[in-house]
Amino acid sequence: MRNPMTLDSRLLEILACPTDKGPLLYFADESSLYNPRLKLRYAVHEGIPVMLPDEAETVDTDEHDRLMAKAEADGISPTFEA
Repeated sequence: MRNPMTLDSRLLEILACPTDKGPLLYFADESSLYNPRLKLRYAVHEGIPVMLPDEAETVDTDEHDRLMAKAEADGISPTFEA
């Protein structure tokens, strides 16, 4: 199994959700960026975030809860402070 590509830390500092312009949570091991306010997940393909609102996946409450618990357990912080 391939290791997931990680995003450059400088890029992460400026990445914002294109819909609400707020910070995102980056799950490197799942190759995704997540907006917990809108429950939208953006894919990261080969180290490139796909930040198109039409390509975002809306997650259900169970998945939202899983992602938030994972972020807390793994110490994942938002891409920037709002």
